[in-house]
Amino acid sequence: MGIVAWIVFGFVIGLIARALVPGRQHLGLVFTTLLGIAGSLVGGLVAGAVTGAPPGGFHGAGFIGSLLGAVALLVIAGFATPRRRTV
Repeated sequence: MGIVAWIVFGFVIGLIARALVPGRQHLGLVFTTLLGIAGSLVGGLVAGAVTGAPPGGFHGAGFIGSLLGAVALLVIAGFATPRRRTV
């Protein structure tokens, strides 16, 4: 897959992940795209660990694996960042 395809796929996955996770995420277009790309890599690593693929190298996951990876990253980031208080 070419770099442009990774960017478009990452953006779409990032948008869907942000729509699925409740609450408000303060992410711009670039970070939404990076979220989708990182979700694909995380999904690929998890799929490789489950299927017993030999370690070494990053592999992108399919649509479902990428979406699950992006949602997991978004939830983890939500727990890691402090909540803003509104007055």
